[in-house]
Amino acid sequence: MRILSVVGARPQFVKLAPISSALAGRAEHLIVHTGQHYDDAMSDVFFRDLGIPAPEVNLEVGSGSHGRQTGRMLEGLEETFERYAPDWVLVYGDTNSTVAAALAAVKLHLPVAHLEAGLRSFNRRMPEEHNRVLTDHAADLLLAPTQAAMDHLAHEGLEERAVLVGDVMTDVLYAVRDRERADPRSTPFDLPDGGYYVATIHRPDNTDDPARLRELITSLAGLERPVLLLAHPRLRALADAHGIPLTQGALQVHEPLPYPDLVGAVMRSAGVVTDSGGLQKEAFLLRVPATTIRSETEWTETVDLGWNVLATDADAIAAAVSRPTPQPTDATPYGDGHAADAVVAALLEGPA
Repeated sequence: MRILSVVGARPQFVKLAPISSALAGRAEHLIVHTGQHYDDAMSDVFFRDLGIPAPEVNLEVGSGSHGRQTGRMLEGLEETFERYAPDWVLVYGDTNSTVAAALAAVKLHLPVAHLEAGLRSFNRRMPEEHNRVLTDHAADLLLAPTQAAMDHLAHEGLEERAVLVGDVMTDVLYAVRDRERADPRSTPFDLPDGGYYVATIHRPDNTDDPARLRELITSLAGLERPVLLLAHPRLRALADAHGIPLTQGALQVHEPLPYPDLVGAVMRSAGVVTDSGGLQKEAFLLRVPATTIRSETEWTETVDLGWNVLATDADAIAAAVSRPTPQPTDATPYGDGHAADAVVAALLEGPA
């Protein structure tokens, strides 16, 4: 069986790692990189650090508007799929790479499997929400990470295509966490264990409006502990364009970290402040309090269990970050760290 994985953005590379490992020796596995994230810090370093084989194809689409970027992906992916004729096209998450690969595949009558299916924020302003819904309704196999995701798919009439496999991000996070505990990596910054916060901001609702971005940066700068702001290139560009200094007050700005370094930084932090989907969940899995700068989350279990608080205005963010440590929990809503094996088993059963 030939399985072709399409990835293009930082979170997808992390999800790809356990799938690539689980497929080794069991099926022919080809990797196509759209080039949606293309610089070393956002792309190449993940393949190296996570032991992922080099892609067979890199479309090198680069940045651009949603339409331009997705259009270039569609053109390149259609040619790639015709060349390799896979038994499955496996797509990951909710990026432009995800929806472009699903659309290109179904137009060629190739079976599509969607990893991380069924997540919903119910915020239709988010491009990711449209990407994940469109992909789910196009796909032939829906690989759901949680029971809540399965419930969403059932509500949309997609239950017969859905399989509960668990969350592959949990697989790789646990593996990296265990390595970090056994052999802690040195960090490129000098901050005391438990004495700082890790922060990321990248969503358009938080970055594109100058007043909104200024409010968030001022709020983070005023926190009582140092804040390690891992600044995506897009954030740096927008802050510069808006005349907003990122290095101010408590803020210490750093490039995005390789995934093992990110896990280590979060493990040793007092908390996470983010608008990322993945990082809020990873903080929960590491039992580090998270404050999510959004009014909704796909990972509702983190909120229900008290380890994640949603906050959007400056005062609410400051109050949430400084809240007491949540009550301990041994809940495992995202699986036991063996989701990749369940994904591969579902794929090897073959298209319906």
